[in-house]
Amino acid sequence: MFALNFNIPAMHIFYGKVALIAYLKTIKTANSTIGFVPTMGALHQGHLALMQRSLKENDDTVVSIFVNPTQFNNPEDLEKYPRTLEEDVKKMRGLSDKIILYAPSVEDIYEGQTVSQSFDFDGLENQMEGKFRPGHFNGVGTIVKRLFEIVTPTNAYFGEKDFQQLQIVKKLVEKNNLNVNVVGCPIFREENLLAMSSRNERLTPEERKEASIIYKVLNEAKEIFQTGTPEETIKFVEDAFENNEKFKLEYFVIADESTLLSIDHKIKDKNYRAFIAVFVNSIRLIDTISFN
Repeated sequence: MFALNFNIPAMHIFYGKVALIAYLKTIKTANSTIGFVPTMGALHQGHLALMQRSLKENDDTVVSIFVNPTQFNNPEDLEKYPRTLEEDVKKMRGLSDKIILYAPSVEDIYEGQTVSQSFDFDGLENQMEGKFRPGHFNGVGTIVKRLFEIVTPTNAYFGEKDFQQLQIVKKLVEKNNLNVNVVGCPIFREENLLAMSSRNERLTPEERKEASIIYKVLNEAKEIFQTGTPEETIKFVEDAFENNEKFKLEYFVIADESTLLSIDHKIKDKNYRAFIAVFVNSIRLIDTISFN
């Protein structure tokens, strides 16, 4: 582990859960609140916005940076996932010196048993990402539950880009009777409206520019959906990527926001959302927009 020596105000950084838990006990009161932002690092403006909201709404804010191995079903993706802890610390310190950082090792989290628990999320885990990334949401559930147990936050903040994950975390809290308020926050986008993601750092400048097609197609699909059928909307999206050799569509789904089940017809007063996953070379990008 490197040493962090910056001429910037002190920030509490913990690499082990025992020390973090002990410190949190010293600052907690009966009425104080702890906000929590779990991340895998390679921080961007979307992450910082979550932190800003937590800082505004809570007495103390904990941020975790941990690339969780159990939620990756692709070893290459895990290996290449950007790890930029020193740069991340600089960004957080630029935001506030009051952030408490937890940057554990795999051993600190899993204690020699790097395996997922099995969860039942009432079927939410079987759609979209769950269908194409077997075991992914067991890994997500495992790490989020462990982090909640370590940090014991009042409020936890998640971005809506991973809308399926957000719904699953809410279900995790409900089914395990965890005393945490899960807060969904809007998607932050780059200037070309590509959804901000740590994986964007792996794109070339040209790929990053051209990836604006993802949001463009989603918006055009939304317009089609207003007067057309789900089938017509899906065909439009499939055709848009079929004709673009630089991008490979993995899935496009229109789903009920509450159940995440894909739809084949529209029902009045239901909330629908589009979900998409696209490969740019070997880099996988996801996005989502409301269709209401």
